[in-house]
Amino acid sequence: MAQEAIKETNYQFKGQTDFYRGKVRDVYFFDDKIAMIATDRISAFDVVLPRPIPYKGQILNQVATKFLKETLDIVPNWVKSSPDPNVTIGIKCDPFPVEMVIRGYLAGHAWRVYRSGKREICGVALPEGLRENDRLPTPIITPTTKAKEGHDEDISKAEILANGLVSPGDYEQLEKYTFQLFERGSEIARKNDLILVDTKYEFGKSDGQIYLIDEIHTPDSSRYFYLDGYEERQKKGEPQKQLSKEFVRQWLISNGFQGKDGQQVPVMDDALVTSISDRYIELFESVTGDKFEKQDNEAILNRIEKNINLALK
Repeated sequence: MAQEAIKETNYQFKGQTDFYRGKVRDVYFFDDKIAMIATDRISAFDVVLPRPIPYKGQILNQVATKFLKETLDIVPNWVKSSPDPNVTIGIKCDPFPVEMVIRGYLAGHAWRVYRSGKREICGVALPEGLRENDRLPTPIITPTTKAKEGHDEDISKAEILANGLVSPGDYEQLEKYTFQLFERGSEIARKNDLILVDTKYEFGKSDGQIYLIDEIHTPDSSRYFYLDGYEERQKKGEPQKQLSKEFVRQWLISNGFQGKDGQQVPVMDDALVTSISDRYIELFESVTGDKFEKQDNEAILNRIEKNINLALK
């Protein structure tokens, strides 16, 4: 089976009104809907890495589709159909200009901020004496701005409201949904012997209705720890065994790249690309509890175009 990977798409669909290329997704706009293609691009430190990862797009799209279905009782979402393993078609929404990041544990960016001596992140106070990967007393929301280009920036609730980015009523609703979604995601993770450490949610509006948009609980938008051995590793001060894109970030850091000006992305050889693909498949199976079925990736671009055209009819 050929291991083709999608770096980008360049379709022209009937009735298409616009196109947007994100870090990972290619989005085709129509009058009242969008077709979102999860490509195999991979980004870290807000930089798209040079080589796509086979099956990554299929994995992200299928994880998101599953969890969007499993949270429909909490919040309506944008999905209408998934006509291809890499594609979701859904309601066109006006996105809120902030991402709702929620953290149950002190890890990743939050730990780096804490380690630097700060005891507040996005206006939320953190207690003294925490160690890396400790569980927080209660989950906290640490929003970021949504950057069209470059880095997303931390922002506080007070700043969001003061700058009129989101109305007070809508923000209250977004917070409520974020806590409920995180609780549900944490329950699902526990059933699969995982801990949902942190994640982000994006929301949009259509006809006055708030919708959950984009992806949820995927390895790109979330960090997971293995539940088994978590307490023991914390007691011993050992690194946690985690399921997330952090292993890619760590590889980049160890090769002198953190997305800073003047830094060169290190060369990704075939062995590394295959190992990242294998890790993503492991992520899929651990996070969903389902067996991953590789789609035939030969002529993948033709397959996607055909399936979107059929769905648009």
